[in-house]
Amino acid sequence: MNTKVLTFFNNKGGVGKTSLIYHLGWMFSRLGKKVVIVDADPQATLTSILLDENMMEILWEKQHPGSTIYQCVKPLTDAGDIAEPILQRITPELHLLPGDINLSAFEETLSGAWRNSLGDKHLYQPMHILSAFSQVMQMAADKVQADIILVDIGPNLGAINRSVLIATDYVAIPLGNDLPSLMSLKILGPTLRSWESSWHERLANWNASGENSIFIDFKPPDRRMQPIGYMRQQLSMRLDRPVSIYDRWAQRIPAAYRECILNESVPAEMRQDDDPNCLATIKHYRSLIHIAHERRKPIFNLTSADGAIGSHFGAVQDAKTDFTQLAEKIAERIGLEM
Repeated sequence: MNTKVLTFFNNKGGVGKTSLIYHLGWMFSRLGKKVVIVDADPQATLTSILLDENMMEILWEKQHPGSTIYQCVKPLTDAGDIAEPILQRITPELHLLPGDINLSAFEETLSGAWRNSLGDKHLYQPMHILSAFSQVMQMAADKVQADIILVDIGPNLGAINRSVLIATDYVAIPLGNDLPSLMSLKILGPTLRSWESSWHERLANWNASGENSIFIDFKPPDRRMQPIGYMRQQLSMRLDRPVSIYDRWAQRIPAAYRECILNESVPAEMRQDDDPNCLATIKHYRSLIHIAHERRKPIFNLTSADGAIGSHFGAVQDAKTDFTQLAEKIAERIGLEM
């Protein structure tokens, strides 16, 4: 099985990435798709939202092989093989491969494998390590016949994220309306292109080594890492800066996205509202986010019993519409039949 992998990534934190994946996972499952969410962020925030503290304590303290993403790849550090992933069932259509705060320990192993994968012999082990996340994600998808894999990774440019992204078909970029978000595009685009180019250099080296004819069952990922667009946060008033400053930065994002991420010539001035690369404006929903996380359900599933009354009830309906439209637009961009 070759399930589509969509990774949400920005090397800048605080852009609502984890909450976005959480709600899209629920929405895709609500729309009839089988979803596997993979938490590959060592902070494991997404896992803490989806699972209660008792389950997380069991997963992290018992450390059964395959119980978290780290427990799946950990055997590779001792020359073992990948452990079969054990998924957590959130709903019949939504499953989680839990994150693990210990995953950061795998960073050094990946860095060493990246260096060794351009050698002229003994390439199987480093290539196997670099392909580990791809194999784990596809194994997880196969277990539940998933239609899509949604991946959360941390806000950095480290070896873990690089290995996740070379296993990724599509990349969506959450952005704030601030100068750091704008500047992050200038780093993100060249980095993605560099990682993709460097990985294909390693694939060519592997194919020319002769070891691929020995390890015939090993298939390293050859994916596109294709950007499908960005999602912006809704502008809001701050006491220390007027909205006009944030709007000025926001209106520079369409050109910066084209130039830095797509490596295209900058078009004539275009407002974000008219930019086809802008997938959605994500509203704040304010206190509803906290209520949803406490109830372990998405905003659009909140009821009056959860406290969604008055103006909150209208926001719940808005969230349902907004995330339905975003899921459908993403599905169209990645060729996922709805």
